[in-house]
Amino acid sequence: MADYIEIRWHGRAQQGVVTAAKVLGEAALKMGRYVQAFPEFGPERMGAPVRAYNRVSDEPIRLHCQVTHPRIVLVVDPTLIGTVDVKEGTPEDAIFIINTHSPVNEMRNQLGLTNGKTEVYTVDASKISIESIGRHIPNTPMLGALAKVSDIVELDALLDDFKENYSKKYSQQVIEGNLVAMRRGFEEVKGGK
Repeated sequence: MADYIEIRWHGRAQQGVVTAAKVLGEAALKMGRYVQAFPEFGPERMGAPVRAYNRVSDEPIRLHCQVTHPRIVLVVDPTLIGTVDVKEGTPEDAIFIINTHSPVNEMRNQLGLTNGKTEVYTVDASKISIESIGRHIPNTPMLGALAKVSDIVELDALLDDFKENYSKKYSQQVIEGNLVAMRRGFEEVKGGK
């Protein structure tokens, strides 16, 4: 079995969680890594909880099932904490990246993480997306934060992939806003052990 890292995204419909997993997968693939990216939907309505998943490896991934033990968890909508078990299946040395303006220690306490091995990071992706894109779609700042705190993917790979794959779908203004949002997520993420 190849070594791989599993990632789980928690958000709500219309926050770009599925797109973020797809962008991460595409960028990692272009870096020469093996990837999987797939969503899990509940009720299909605006605001419904949504999960998306990634597996990333330097060797072929032969596992084809749901992600049950994510090393990295991105919480795009912090109101899900306490409603959804965002810690489910995570190891002691998991990495959590949370979209919030709250301090890291407050989020660590809210999650009940006291072991000192778990890394908790925060980034105000909502604020960044509103300021950079003009809408509350916090997925791209979260991707930037992920690039900063892990070695899964490089920021430049994310930026290049987004420009290449979304420039025909969105206006140049929207593309530029998302690129700025990714860079800001990378620069503004805070936290650690």
